[in-house]
Amino acid sequence: MTRMLPGERIAYSPITERPRLSLPGDARMAVWVIVNIEEWSPLETMPRTVLTPPAGGSPMPDIPNWAWHEYGNRVGFWRFVEVFDELKIPAVLAINGSAIRTYEPIARAGLDREWEFIGHGFTQKNMQKVEDEREDIGRTRDAIRSFTGRAPRGWLGPGLTETWETPDILAEEGFDYVADWVLDDQPVRLKTRTREIANIPYTQECNDVAMMLIQHHAAAEYRSRAIDQFDQIYRDSAASARIMALVVHPYIMGAPHRLRYFREALQHMRGFPDVLFWTGEHILDWYMEEAGRR
Repeated sequence: MTRMLPGERIAYSPITERPRLSLPGDARMAVWVIVNIEEWSPLETMPRTVLTPPAGGSPMPDIPNWAWHEYGNRVGFWRFVEVFDELKIPAVLAINGSAIRTYEPIARAGLDREWEFIGHGFTQKNMQKVEDEREDIGRTRDAIRSFTGRAPRGWLGPGLTETWETPDILAEEGFDYVADWVLDDQPVRLKTRTREIANIPYTQECNDVAMMLIQHHAAAEYRSRAIDQFDQIYRDSAASARIMALVVHPYIMGAPHRLRYFREALQHMRGFPDVLFWTGEHILDWYMEEAGRR
Protein backbone atom coordinates (compact mmCIF):
# COMPACT_ATOMS: atom_id res chain seq x y z
CA MET A 1 0.00 0.00 0.00
CA THR A 2 1.29 3.49 -0.86
CA ARG A 3 2.68 5.34 2.14
CA MET A 4 1.51 8.94 2.70
CA LEU A 5 4.19 11.16 4.24
CA PRO A 6 3.26 13.81 6.84
CA GLY A 7 3.81 16.64 4.36
CA GLU A 8 1.42 14.94 1.96
CA ARG A 9 -1.32 14.76 4.58
CA ILE A 10 -1.07 18.42 5.51
CA ALA A 11 0.46 21.32 3.59
CA TYR A 12 2.42 24.03 5.39
CA SER A 13 0.20 26.97 6.40
CA PRO A 14 1.49 29.95 8.43
CA ILE A 15 -1.11 30.87 11.04
CA THR A 16 -0.71 34.58 10.24
CA GLU A 17 -1.97 34.11 6.66
CA ARG A 18 -5.26 32.31 7.37
CA PRO A 19 -8.78 33.76 7.50
CA ARG A 20 -9.76 34.96 10.96
CA LEU A 21 -11.52 32.42 13.17
CA SER A 22 -14.19 33.73 15.56
CA LEU A 23 -15.56 31.99 18.64
CA PRO A 24 -19.11 32.62 19.85
CA GLY A 25 -19.90 35.30 22.42
CA ASP A 26 -16.78 37.35 21.70
CA ALA A 27 -14.60 34.64 23.25
CA ARG A 28 -10.92 34.73 22.33
CA MET A 29 -9.78 31.17 22.91
CA ALA A 30 -10.97 27.73 23.99
CA VAL A 31 -9.23 25.40 26.42
CA TRP A 32 -9.79 21.67 26.52
CA VAL A 33 -8.47 19.48 29.34
CA ILE A 34 -7.59 15.87 28.56
CA VAL A 35 -7.29 13.21 31.28
CA ASN A 36 -5.57 10.02 30.13
CA ILE A 37 -7.08 6.86 31.63
CA GLU A 38 -4.93 3.83 30.96
CA GLU A 39 -4.67 0.16 31.86
CA TRP A 40 -1.17 -1.21 32.28
CA SER A 41 -0.91 -4.97 31.88
CA PRO A 42 1.23 -6.69 34.56
CA LEU A 43 2.11 -9.28 31.89
CA GLU A 44 4.02 -6.72 29.81
CA THR A 45 6.82 -4.23 30.36
CA MET A 46 5.47 -1.15 32.13
CA PRO A 47 4.97 1.77 29.71
CA ARG A 48 6.77 4.08 32.14
CA THR A 49 8.63 3.61 35.41
CA VAL A 50 9.24 5.53 38.62
CA LEU A 51 11.75 3.00 40.01
CA THR A 52 14.50 1.21 38.13
CA PRO A 53 14.70 -2.49 39.09
CA PRO A 54 17.81 -3.07 41.26
CA ALA A 55 19.32 -5.57 38.82
CA GLY A 56 18.12 -3.82 35.66
CA GLY A 57 16.05 -5.43 32.94
CA SER A 58 12.25 -5.65 32.78
CA PRO A 59 11.16 -7.99 35.58
CA MET A 60 7.64 -9.42 35.74
CA PRO A 61 5.68 -8.85 37.78
CA ASP A 62 6.90 -5.27 38.16
CA ILE A 63 4.88 -4.50 41.28
CA PRO A 64 6.44 -1.12 42.23
CA ASN A 65 5.78 0.47 38.84
CA TRP A 66 2.41 -1.19 38.29
CA ALA A 67 1.29 0.01 41.74
CA TRP A 68 2.64 3.53 41.07
CA HIS A 69 0.29 3.80 38.10
CA GLU A 70 -2.58 2.05 39.88
CA TYR A 71 -2.50 4.68 42.63
CA GLY A 72 -3.55 7.26 40.06
CA ASN A 73 -6.71 5.39 39.14
CA ARG A 74 -7.57 4.48 42.74
CA VAL A 75 -6.86 7.90 44.29
CA GLY A 76 -5.42 10.54 41.98
CA PHE A 77 -8.28 10.59 39.48
CA TRP A 78 -10.79 11.45 42.19
CA ARG A 79 -8.78 14.54 43.08
CA PHE A 80 -9.22 15.65 39.46
CA VAL A 81 -12.97 15.13 39.74
CA GLU A 82 -13.08 17.48 42.71
CA VAL A 83 -11.18 20.17 40.77
CA PHE A 84 -13.37 19.85 37.67
CA ASP A 85 -16.56 19.96 39.74
CA GLU A 86 -15.37 22.96 41.73
CA LEU A 87 -14.42 24.97 38.63
CA LYS A 88 -17.28 23.66 36.46
CA ILE A 89 -14.93 22.47 33.73
CA PRO A 90 -15.81 19.55 31.42
CA ALA A 91 -12.99 17.05 30.98
CA VAL A 92 -12.20 14.78 28.05
CA LEU A 93 -11.33 11.18 28.92
CA ALA A 94 -8.74 9.71 26.55
CA ILE A 95 -9.39 6.15 27.65
CA ASN A 96 -8.09 2.71 26.79
CA GLY A 97 -10.95 0.50 25.64
CA SER A 98 -10.03 -2.15 28.20
CA ALA A 99 -9.93 0.44 31.01
CA ILE A 100 -13.67 1.02 30.74
CA ARG A 101 -14.36 -2.37 32.32
CA THR A 102 -11.33 -2.49 34.64
CA TYR A 103 -11.94 1.01 36.01
CA GLU A 104 -15.69 1.22 35.53
CA PRO A 105 -16.24 3.77 38.37
CA ILE A 106 -13.92 6.18 36.55
CA ALA A 107 -15.82 5.75 33.31
CA ARG A 108 -19.10 6.12 35.19
CA ALA A 109 -17.95 9.39 36.77
CA GLY A 110 -17.17 10.75 33.30
CA LEU A 111 -20.45 9.55 31.85
CA ASP A 112 -22.49 11.00 34.73
CA ARG A 113 -20.86 14.40 34.12
CA GLU A 114 -21.37 14.19 30.35
CA TRP A 115 -17.65 14.36 29.67
CA GLU A 116 -16.40 13.35 26.24
CA PHE A 117 -14.77 9.94 25.74
CA ILE A 118 -12.12 9.60 23.03
CA GLY A 119 -10.25 6.48 21.96
CA HIS A 120 -6.76 5.92 23.37
CA GLY A 121 -5.94 2.44 22.12
CA PHE A 122 -7.47 -0.72 23.53
CA THR A 123 -4.57 -1.08 25.97
CA GLN A 124 -1.63 1.22 26.69
CA LYS A 125 0.67 0.06 23.90
CA ASN A 126 2.60 1.75 21.11
CA MET A 127 0.35 1.61 18.02
CA GLN A 128 3.36 0.49 15.99
CA LYS A 129 3.51 -2.64 18.17
CA VAL A 130 -0.18 -3.51 18.03
CA GLU A 131 -0.67 -6.76 16.11
CA ASP A 132 -3.74 -5.57 14.16
CA GLU A 133 -4.20 -1.80 14.22
CA ARG A 134 -7.66 -1.75 12.65
CA GLU A 135 -8.92 -4.34 15.10
CA ASP A 136 -7.45 -2.39 18.04
CA ILE A 137 -9.10 0.84 16.89
CA GLY A 138 -12.41 -0.92 16.27
CA ARG A 139 -12.38 -2.66 19.66
CA THR A 140 -11.69 0.66 21.37
CA ARG A 141 -14.53 2.37 19.50
CA ASP A 142 -16.93 -0.45 20.30
CA ALA A 143 -16.02 -0.50 24.01
CA ILE A 144 -16.73 3.22 24.30
CA ARG A 145 -19.94 2.98 22.29
CA SER A 146 -21.19 0.07 24.38
CA PHE A 147 -20.62 1.97 27.62
CA THR A 148 -21.69 5.50 26.62
CA GLY A 149 -24.32 4.73 24.00
CA ARG A 150 -22.46 6.60 21.26
CA ALA A 151 -19.33 6.06 19.24
CA PRO A 152 -16.34 8.28 20.04
CA ARG A 153 -15.53 10.98 17.51
CA GLY A 154 -11.95 11.60 18.65
CA TRP A 155 -8.75 9.59 18.95
CA LEU A 156 -5.46 10.05 20.80
CA GLY A 157 -2.80 7.43 20.17
CA PRO A 158 -1.06 5.96 23.25
CA GLY A 159 2.03 8.13 23.57
CA LEU A 160 0.76 9.94 20.43
CA THR A 161 2.03 6.97 18.40
CA GLU A 162 0.77 6.27 14.88
CA THR A 163 1.63 4.00 11.99
CA TRP A 164 1.75 5.25 8.40
CA GLU A 165 -1.92 4.22 8.09
CA THR A 166 -3.44 5.46 11.35
CA PRO A 167 -5.28 8.55 10.00
CA ASP A 168 -6.61 6.47 7.09
CA ILE A 169 -7.93 3.73 9.36
CA LEU A 170 -9.45 6.23 11.80
CA ALA A 171 -11.35 7.96 8.99
CA GLU A 172 -12.55 4.61 7.64
CA GLU A 173 -13.65 3.46 11.11
CA GLY A 174 -15.82 6.53 11.68
CA PHE A 175 -13.61 8.88 13.69
CA ASP A 176 -13.87 12.61 12.97
CA TYR A 177 -10.76 13.94 14.67
CA VAL A 178 -7.36 12.98 16.01
CA ALA A 179 -5.06 14.81 18.44
CA ASP A 180 -1.67 13.23 17.67
CA TRP A 181 -0.40 15.95 15.32
CA VAL A 182 0.88 18.58 17.74
CA LEU A 183 1.79 21.25 15.19
CA ASP A 184 -0.68 24.13 15.50
CA ASP A 185 -2.80 26.31 17.81
CA GLN A 186 -5.86 25.96 15.56
CA PRO A 187 -7.63 22.85 14.25
CA VAL A 188 -6.35 21.63 10.91
CA ARG A 189 -7.42 18.98 8.41
CA LEU A 190 -5.44 15.92 7.40
CA LYS A 191 -5.80 14.11 4.09
CA THR A 192 -6.50 10.40 4.14
CA ARG A 193 -7.12 7.90 1.36
CA THR A 194 -10.89 8.41 1.76
CA ARG A 195 -12.00 11.63 3.49
CA GLU A 196 -10.32 14.36 5.49
CA ILE A 197 -10.02 14.03 9.25
CA ALA A 198 -9.49 16.99 11.58
CA ASN A 199 -6.69 17.38 14.08
CA ILE A 200 -7.51 19.26 17.30
CA PRO A 201 -4.53 20.99 18.98
CA TYR A 202 -3.01 18.86 21.73
CA THR A 203 0.18 19.58 23.68
CA GLN A 204 3.53 18.04 24.43
CA GLU A 205 4.81 21.02 26.42
CA CYS A 206 1.87 21.34 28.87
CA ASN A 207 1.79 17.60 29.39
CA ASP A 208 2.68 16.16 32.78
CA VAL A 209 4.50 13.20 31.24
CA ALA A 210 7.00 15.50 29.54
CA MET A 211 7.45 17.84 32.50
CA MET A 212 7.52 15.44 35.42
CA LEU A 213 8.77 12.11 34.03
CA ILE A 214 11.07 13.09 31.18
CA GLN A 215 12.35 16.56 32.10
CA HIS A 216 12.14 15.88 35.87
CA HIS A 217 10.91 19.32 36.88
CA ALA A 218 9.61 20.20 40.33
CA ALA A 219 5.82 19.95 40.64
CA ALA A 220 5.36 23.74 40.49
CA GLU A 221 6.66 23.79 36.91
CA TYR A 222 3.27 22.53 35.75
CA ARG A 223 1.50 25.62 37.07
CA SER A 224 4.07 28.13 35.83
CA ARG A 225 4.38 26.60 32.38
CA ALA A 226 0.63 26.17 31.90
CA ILE A 227 -0.03 29.77 32.90
CA ASP A 228 2.78 31.12 30.73
CA GLN A 229 1.53 29.13 27.74
CA PHE A 230 -2.04 30.23 28.36
CA ASP A 231 -1.09 33.91 28.67
CA GLN A 232 0.82 33.89 25.38
CA ILE A 233 -1.89 32.04 23.46
CA TYR A 234 -4.47 34.43 24.92
CA ARG A 235 -2.36 37.33 23.61
CA ASP A 236 -2.10 35.65 20.18
CA SER A 237 -5.86 35.16 20.07
CA ALA A 238 -6.47 38.89 19.65
CA ALA A 239 -5.86 38.30 15.93
CA SER A 240 -7.78 35.03 15.54
CA ALA A 241 -9.23 32.37 17.83
CA ARG A 242 -6.81 29.88 19.33
CA ILE A 243 -7.10 26.51 21.07
CA MET A 244 -5.06 25.36 24.06
CA ALA A 245 -4.84 21.86 25.48
CA LEU A 246 -3.91 20.91 29.04
CA VAL A 247 -2.98 17.27 29.65
CA VAL A 248 -2.85 15.26 32.87
CA HIS A 249 -2.53 11.65 34.02
CA PRO A 250 -3.97 10.55 37.38
CA TYR A 251 -0.73 8.89 38.52
CA ILE A 252 1.28 12.07 37.81
CA MET A 253 -0.63 15.29 38.53
CA GLY A 254 -3.05 13.38 40.73
CA ALA A 255 -0.22 12.74 43.21
CA PRO A 256 -0.73 14.64 46.48
CA HIS A 257 2.32 16.90 46.06
CA ARG A 258 1.35 17.95 42.52
CA LEU A 259 -2.43 18.35 42.51
CA ARG A 260 -2.44 21.95 43.81
CA TYR A 261 -0.47 23.15 40.79
CA PHE A 262 -2.98 21.69 38.38
CA ARG A 263 -5.82 23.33 40.31
CA GLU A 264 -4.06 26.70 40.46
CA ALA A 265 -3.33 26.71 36.73
CA LEU A 266 -7.01 26.11 35.99
CA GLN A 267 -8.09 28.73 38.51
CA HIS A 268 -5.96 31.29 36.65
CA MET A 269 -7.56 30.40 33.32
CA ARG A 270 -11.04 30.35 34.82
CA GLY A 271 -10.59 34.00 35.73
CA PHE A 272 -10.87 35.10 32.09
CA PRO A 273 -14.53 35.60 31.07
CA ASP A 274 -13.69 35.44 27.35
CA VAL A 275 -12.14 31.96 27.53
CA LEU A 276 -14.27 28.90 26.81
CA PHE A 277 -13.77 25.46 28.34
CA TRP A 278 -14.88 23.01 25.68
CA THR A 279 -14.53 19.35 24.78
CA GLY A 280 -12.80 18.16 21.64
CA GLU A 281 -16.02 17.50 19.77
CA HIS A 282 -17.33 20.97 20.67
CA ILE A 283 -14.15 22.47 19.22
CA LEU A 284 -14.50 20.27 16.15
CA ASP A 285 -18.12 21.27 15.48
CA TRP A 286 -17.27 24.96 15.88
CA TYR A 287 -14.28 24.69 13.56
CA MET A 288 -16.16 22.84 10.83
CA GLU A 289 -18.89 25.46 10.94
CA GLU A 290 -16.30 28.24 10.75
CA ALA A 291 -14.51 26.52 7.87
CA GLY A 292 -17.80 26.16 6.01
CA ARG A 293 -18.24 29.94 6.06
CA ARG A 294 -14.98 30.62 4.22
